[in-house]
Amino acid sequence: MSENRLDRTDVWILQALQGQARLSSAELAEKVALTPSPCWRRVKRLEDEGYIRGYRTELDPVKLGFGVTAFVSVMLENHRVDLGQEFEAAVAEVPQVLSCHNVTGRYDFLLTVVAADLASFGDFARQVLRALPGVKEVYSSFSLRETKAAGRLPLDLLLR
Repeated sequence: MSENRLDRTDVWILQALQGQARLSSAELAEKVALTPSPCWRRVKRLEDEGYIRGYRTELDPVKLGFGVTAFVSVMLENHRVDLGQEFEAAVAEVPQVLSCHNVTGRYDFLLTVVAADLASFGDFARQVLRALPGVKEVYSSFSLRETKAAGRLPLDLLLR
């Protein structure tokens, strides 16, 4: 966060939207003890300054046919900047990759990948992951079940 230019009301707005992004302006204003117009202006400023990056709907991957979630560690052939940029650009175009993080440690990137089943993941790993630019090694771990869903930042810590 940039120099923490957020006041308590900004944090309350972010907490409310993080919990339920579909709140109407009037509902949000009521939750944070503002009138709708100043509340809307604050939300707009938070969007413009990049604190709010977007609004999403959380979908159930299993109900939609994605029964496998894999965490894939990828090692590149070398640490050339252009190779890392090529890899990142290529991975951004792969819809099965839900997230990609450049990490420290033995591997260079950590991906979250979904697939219909293990056989589909195997095909994906062989045909797509290993064909990405500069890939030297791929190591996969599979989620047995999700015990906590990501999605909420600990905004209370900003109020201390």
